[in-house]
Amino acid sequence: IKMLNPQHKARLERRIVGSTNRWRLPQEPFFGDLLALPQMCQALGIDIEETLKNPERLRIPKIQKIFTENLKDKASQNGEADVTLECLGFKWELHQPQLFQSETLTKLYLAALGRGALLPGKVQERNRVKRMIISLKINDPAVTRAAFATALKNLYLKDEEMNVEEVLGVLASAHVLQFSRLFKRCVVTMMNGLGPSTIKNFYLAGHRYKEEQLTTACERWLEMNLVPLMATQIHLRHIPQELLQKVLRSPRLFTFSEFHLLKTLLMWAYLQLNSKIQAIPIHETMLTFFNSFPKKCCFLDRDIGQSWLPLFLCLRLHSITSGKDLEELRHINFFPESWLIRVTANHYHALESGGDMAHLKDLTTQAVRFGLLFDQENTTHSKMISIYGFFFEIKGIKHDTTSYSFYMQRIRHTDLDSPSTICEHSAVSLKSERLVKYEIRAQTLVEGRWQEFSTNQITQKFGFVQPCCKSHALKIQTVGIPIYASFAFIFPLS
Repeated sequence: IKMLNPQHKARLERRIVGSTNRWRLPQEPFFGDLLALPQMCQALGIDIEETLKNPERLRIPKIQKIFTENLKDKASQNGEADVTLECLGFKWELHQPQLFQSETLTKLYLAALGRGALLPGKVQERNRVKRMIISLKINDPAVTRAAFATALKNLYLKDEEMNVEEVLGVLASAHVLQFSRLFKRCVVTMMNGLGPSTIKNFYLAGHRYKEEQLTTACERWLEMNLVPLMATQIHLRHIPQELLQKVLRSPRLFTFSEFHLLKTLLMWAYLQLNSKIQAIPIHETMLTFFNSFPKKCCFLDRDIGQSWLPLFLCLRLHSITSGKDLEELRHINFFPESWLIRVTANHYHALESGGDMAHLKDLTTQAVRFGLLFDQENTTHSKMISIYGFFFEIKGIKHDTTSYSFYMQRIRHTDLDSPSTICEHSAVSLKSERLVKYEIRAQTLVEGRWQEFSTNQITQKFGFVQPCCKSHALKIQTVGIPIYASFAFIFPLS
C-alpha cells in the first residue's frame, strides 16, 4: 500500500511542499509548528483553538470522525464523486463521507492533500474541474476485484448481504482498507458459516489476520465435530496438523469412544498419504493400506510417521479395552510394539485387582471417555459400555423442549437387552460395589456462543440397587441442538 513511511524520522523544522508553503501530513499529529497548524486545521475544517487544547484531534481516527461528521450532510448536490481510487487495474469513484470510513483511504487522501493537492473545501468548489486521484497497491492474492468491489460497496451500504463463498476475499479487502466495521462483519459471517468445507481456510485466515475470536471459534467447532462429522468427510484431509493437535489435547474434545477417535486420526493420516482419493474409503481399505508396509518396523517409527508422532501421543490407548480392537491395531503394525505391550499389561493388572486403574491418576487428561450426540429427533438416547467386567448405561433424556438430563448407571450383565454383543470376549466382575471417579459434561451452540454444563468431578460407589447404582444427573436448560454429552471416568484404587 502506498502511504507515508512510518519509519521516517520525525523532524521539527517546517516542511515545504512545492512552490507553496502548504502543510504536509506529519508523522506525529502536532510538532509545535504554529505556521503549519492553521493551514492543517483549515484543510480539516476544525477549530485551531480546540486543536491547541487537544492535539490528539489530529490523529487518523480523530480525523476520520471529524471528516465524517462534517461531510455527513454535505454530499455533492450533483452526486459526482470527490475522489478517484486507482487500484487493481480499475478506477473506483468514491465520495468523501464514505471514503473516511477506511483508515487506509483516509491516510492516502491526507497524504495527497499534503503533497499539494486540492484542499477539501476547494474540492467541493472545483470538483467539476479536477477530481483528486489516489492510488492503492495491493499485494494480497486473496483480494480479488470482485471482493474489493464488495468491500467498497459496503462503504455505502451498512447491511449488505454477504455469502460464505466470497467472505474470505472481502475479509482480506477489509483488512487492506482498514475498514473495521466490515472486517468485524466478515468475522461474524465466518463464525456462523463454519463447516467441513470452510474450517481450514477460516482457521488460517484467523491466524493470518491475528483474529483470535475467529481462531477460537474454529477450534471449538472442531472439538465437537472432529469425530461425529469430519470423520466421514473428505475435507478431513485439509485440517492442518497444528489445529488437529491442539484439538486432540483439548479437555472439551467430544468423541463417541477412544476407538472412534483413533479411527478418525488413522483416516486423516491415510488421506495425507493418498492425495488423489476423492471419497472416504471403508475402514477395511484403510487397514489394508497400512498393513501393506514392510514389517521390519511399525509405521510411526518410519520417517514419515515420526512427524505425526505428537498427534498419536494425544490418544488414550489405555481406553481401548476390546480384545478385537487391540488385535486390529497389532495387525496393521502402526504403533510401536512397546506401546501395545504396555496397554495390554495395564489391562491385565486392572483385571487382577478388581478393575482398579492404578496407572491412571488425572481424570482430565487420562479418563476413559464416551459420548452421546443428542439430536432434534431424540427424546431418549443411551449406550451400553463395559470395562474390566463392569457394565454401565450412559443415558440422555429430553423432558420438554428445553429441558434435558444426562446420567450413567451400573447394570447387571444379565439385564442387557442383547448380552452377547456386549459380553462377548468380556470378563464379568462379581464385585457388588465399584468406586468410580467421573464427570458428565454437555456442550451446545446457541446464537454463536457455546454453552457448557458439568457435574464437576465426583467420586461415588456404584452398586446394583437404587440409589447407589445411578450417578448424579446433569440437568440442563437450553435451546441449543445438537447437544454433545461426554462421560469421563476412571476406577480409583478401592
